[in-house]
Amino acid sequence: MTAPQRHKYEYQVNPDTAAAKVIRMVGDNRRVLELGSGPGSITRHLHGNGCRVTALELDAEAIAIVSEFCERVHPCNLNDAQWPALLGNERFPVIVAADVLEHLYDPWGTLKKMLPLLSEGGCVVISLPHVAHSAVVACLLNEDFEYQPWGLLDRTHIRFWGIRNIQKLFDEAGFKIVEADFVVRAPEQTEFAGRWRKLPREARKALEWNRFGNVYQVVLRAVPLAADGEALQLESLDVPAPGAGGFSAGARRSRLLAFLISFLSLETRARISRLLQRLGIRH
Repeated sequence: MTAPQRHKYEYQVNPDTAAAKVIRMVGDNRRVLELGSGPGSITRHLHGNGCRVTALELDAEAIAIVSEFCERVHPCNLNDAQWPALLGNERFPVIVAADVLEHLYDPWGTLKKMLPLLSEGGCVVISLPHVAHSAVVACLLNEDFEYQPWGLLDRTHIRFWGIRNIQKLFDEAGFKIVEADFVVRAPEQTEFAGRWRKLPREARKALEWNRFGNVYQVVLRAVPLAADGEALQLESLDVPAPGAGGFSAGARRSRLLAFLISFLSLETRARISRLLQRLGIRH
């Protein structure tokens, strides 16, 4: 990312999150190249699982934090097309790019550049936001497509994908998807609960037509086309029902709570979430 667009991600890894799904797909005791590690929210868990991590990261403060969990950290701007040269002849069994590609000018080229960096039998593990979530559609219908401090419309996001576009991204880069998992959130569980609440009931009902409308993020494991493994088609996969993940999960069970939470700003939700974490309260 370029300096004006850098964004530091440091968050708790709860089970029903993209970060947790990435960690599971990587596995234990692997040699990992992590693109855009940030301050190490995922890296520290990979390190704890016996993985040996080489990280590429732009932000100097994040590098100082994540270095503790890495064999090497290369200062790197992934918008510079020459970034693979930093790695010389190194090859990796796993390459991770968790919530990274959406911040880049050329995510298509970046994904293609990962192919020659994989060792034999290697894979990429990548998470991406899903812009066709029903809550984002609600923003459009409300004529209020406002960027946010974090989430699906994070103000540092410059690329967006629907399910079909994610499939095409990997197909055209020379990969086949062999494992996929969805982070599922009902609209009232998202940062756009207020916009969703403003829609007429008929509009909310119509949006149920999209069976991927509750998919918040997509986490994928992909291998080169010539590798073993059956290729998955994302549009053919089942979507689980929304779970109880996220600060506003209780809204799924309480209309009153959903109504109240929808008035909270993202900054207020984040402050409350951090307070609950310090108190050891699950949320």
